[in-house]
Amino acid sequence: MRVLQKLVIDIDADAAWRALHSPRAVAELYGPLMMLEPLDPDGLPTSWQPGGEVGVQLRLGGIVPMGRQLIHVSDRVVADPAPGSGGGPVRIFRDSGIPVSGPLAGLDVWDHQIAVSPAPGNPSKTLWRDRLVIGGPTAPVLWPVLWTMWEWRAARLRALAPSWAHDFAPAEMPDQSDQPE
Repeated sequence: MRVLQKLVIDIDADAAWRALHSPRAVAELYGPLMMLEPLDPDGLPTSWQPGGEVGVQLRLGGIVPMGRQLIHVSDRVVADPAPGSGGGPVRIFRDSGIPVSGPLAGLDVWDHQIAVSPAPGNPSKTLWRDRLVIGGPTAPVLWPVLWTMWEWRAARLRALAPSWAHDFAPAEMPDQSDQPE
């Protein structure tokens, strides 16, 4: 079973890609409806790393335990599959982890992929394509719940994405060669 979304967000693809790798930005997409708490006492990593695995506890409204999830991250880049559609490569973030406890643990397939690329005709915006594939004995029951959660995430994404553009590059050091000693 699948949950699919395709939308254009008001941020450039580079900033969207950086945000996808930020556990804080990703957690904001679910909040305050669902909160992600790290299982590691050291907290969440500062960035999702390809090949990395992170365990989180999900809490509905930050209070009701909803189970634990293993997040396994990988990245890939493909050439623009439809030349002229977006004018750039498609970067794909994949979480192929799995729910390990709680209501979602009845799923034996969890494949969440998010593809970002420059928006067609407007490279200052991002074409965001989100696909969740689930399977297992509880998938038919959980699909409507996850679809609703993805609609929530889409609304949050539209609202939060513009703020992700405020990652500033480190300030350059002034040229010291002209300075008197």
